[in-house]
Amino acid sequence: MRASFLFGEVLNGLRRNVTMTVAMVLTTAVSLTMLGGGMLAVRMADKTEQYFLDRLEVRLYLDENVSATDTDCSQDPCKSLMADLKGTQGVESVQFLNRDEALREAKEKTFKDQPELAQYVSQSSLPSSLRVKMTDAENYPAIYQKFQGRPGVKYVRNDKDIVDRLVSLFDGLRNAAFGLTVLQGLAALLLIANMVQIAAFTRREEVGIMRLVGATRWYTQLPFLMEAVVAALAGSVLAVLGLMAARPLVIDQALGDLFASKVFPRITGDDIAVVALTVVPVGIVFAALTAYGTLRYYVRE
Repeated sequence: MRASFLFGEVLNGLRRNVTMTVAMVLTTAVSLTMLGGGMLAVRMADKTEQYFLDRLEVRLYLDENVSATDTDCSQDPCKSLMADLKGTQGVESVQFLNRDEALREAKEKTFKDQPELAQYVSQSSLPSSLRVKMTDAENYPAIYQKFQGRPGVKYVRNDKDIVDRLVSLFDGLRNAAFGLTVLQGLAALLLIANMVQIAAFTRREEVGIMRLVGATRWYTQLPFLMEAVVAALAGSVLAVLGLMAARPLVIDQALGDLFASKVFPRITGDDIAVVALTVVPVGIVFAALTAYGTLRYYVRE
């Protein structure tokens, strides 16, 4: 098939069904934008989980007796707790914070930007603690089971539960985005099928003539398939542009403070690029398969 004939037929088909073409482009763009948003939510959930797991620690808060009498963890039970923690498999480091150091940390780090809470904390007696850093976050439950209830331990705090809740939030957003994407995708597939059928119907006479003079079925149907692919490509490009615009206009605006304070890792241009390299082929392939299926089973000319 000559390229000039093919491109001419594709352009004519798109122009004849311009309203249907625009509808398909926009529906495809919305569907792929939501798919991309779901994928960004997944990447953000994964990055957030890894971001926090790399910084997670277990803290053994010591009881009042140890906090008041042992300022350098040189006496039992603090000394034995420190030794047992260092001897536990998977423990990377153990740091002791006495009551004064815990207060300084709370005022200068934890509540640095909240002077009211910092003032309240400064009037409180904070417990001493043992800060445990692990090589593998999955080993945190073992620390809890081994040291919770030991003499001198008031309670054990495990940050992994907080991280799991944050990740589950993003998972919920992802599932919601994917659910809407399925509905939008179904609408896009139906539009593609309708567009191909309408295009074939409006050109049924010329297709019939081409078949009479010996043109193969593939020769006469390829322009219709290309029309669907071109429309899907246009929708894919719009979806990628939408994701690129959403990062500064929506994501950074909504979560900018959390990004700046390093509560969450930023969505970067690399994340957008990875998503784009997925949604564009997905849009084109699904459009091509839908058009082919429509031509194969519903268009007999």
